[in-house]
Amino acid sequence: MGTQVKPETQAAPAKQWKPDILGDGYQYLTLELGEDDEGPVVATLVSYTPKPPPPPGFTGRARNLLHQLRAPVAAEPVHAVLYVHGWNDYFFQTELADFWAGLGVAFYALDLRKYGRSLRPGQSEGFTMDLQEYDADIDAAMAALTEHVREHRGMDTPVRISLMAHSTGGLVASLWAHRHPGRIAALLLNSPWLELRGSWIVRNATAGLLEPLARLRPKARLKVPEMSYYWRSISTEADGEWNPDPELKMPNGWPIRAGWITAVLNGHAQVARGLDIRVPILLMASASSTMAGPWNESMLTSDSILDVNLMVQRGLLLGPQVTVYRFEDALHDVVLSAPAVRRRAYGKLEQWAQAFMLRN
Repeated sequence: MGTQVKPETQAAPAKQWKPDILGDGYQYLTLELGEDDEGPVVATLVSYTPKPPPPPGFTGRARNLLHQLRAPVAAEPVHAVLYVHGWNDYFFQTELADFWAGLGVAFYALDLRKYGRSLRPGQSEGFTMDLQEYDADIDAAMAALTEHVREHRGMDTPVRISLMAHSTGGLVASLWAHRHPGRIAALLLNSPWLELRGSWIVRNATAGLLEPLARLRPKARLKVPEMSYYWRSISTEADGEWNPDPELKMPNGWPIRAGWITAVLNGHAQVARGLDIRVPILLMASASSTMAGPWNESMLTSDSILDVNLMVQRGLLLGPQVTVYRFEDALHDVVLSAPAVRRRAYGKLEQWAQAFMLRN
């Protein structure tokens, strides 16, 4: 089980939205989740309301989003996306928010407990012993999201939430959707971490070795290679074009702890047995992986973190309606790839959303 949260300290989300670090149009809400052995636990919900005029290159429907969120009109369904980040990560992908706003979709992002905006001094970065612990984060975010929309659209407004998630967040979101049928309209996965590199044999062997350590010393750090190659592919400080905050997304990655990796492996085992997610699922991934050896230029045009072929195999086990799009030259986070790749990805994402997600 995960780190226990004391029920007597659990509280409803505070309703004080504040300006976010991403600037104009972004606000954040702290979601109080009680306490564990490291102190107060919070998650953070980020909202985006575009300022007119909309970003160049996006449709005029972006102008409608601000009106939709403010105008007390008849209750029509509002489509919303809740985005969940990956490991050693936080929400900073503003182009993704612009994309959804351009489709008239209310965009929100969640920094999970002990990640990004939600990490507090003295806490173990990203640590959990049970991925189901994040149910509380997602549930609180969905409740706050729904309340935020209805404050502007009317309390009877139907809110149709789709869950979008990246990498480890994709594993968390998939397991959550399996356990909570009927809660979301669609599941969109950007390079989800659904299996350990190698195969289930490697996973089982690794889990067998780690479980005794995870029981006795769950926060013990494991010796693993640094993950700086991926940072190099995305950061303007190296070969990328993005500016993630190195305090919130560390260039060399976070410590890998025995209890955390055991929780992830348990999640992988659940996926391998097959899930039953009864909503449309989209899986986006690179066409290729480069995961071994020293730095080479192919890491700028491939997934340098996960085995994309194994990812797709496991993705087909998530539910009966899975669409897979693979993109040549895409990075691990597809929406951080080169401009030409992003244009293709956003084009396919819009087609899929119009067909499977945005139908009233």
